[in-house]
Amino acid sequence: MKHILEELEKRRGEARLGGGERRIASQHGKGKLTARERLDLLLDEGSFEEFDMFVEHRAT
Repeated sequence: MKHILEELEKRRGEARLGGGERRIASQHGKGKLTARERLDLLLDEGSFEEFDMFVEHRAT
């Protein structure tokens, strides 16, 4: 069970990176914040729960 929880936390960490560290650095290089960073500034701590963190869009 512990292994499963560790794997879940690993995947959550990867999902929090969004498009990866390179894309985050690109956003910051343009003077922009990531979507999660903007949400952190906008919402009070503990007032938001993210659902479907592993969903990916299928845009072409």
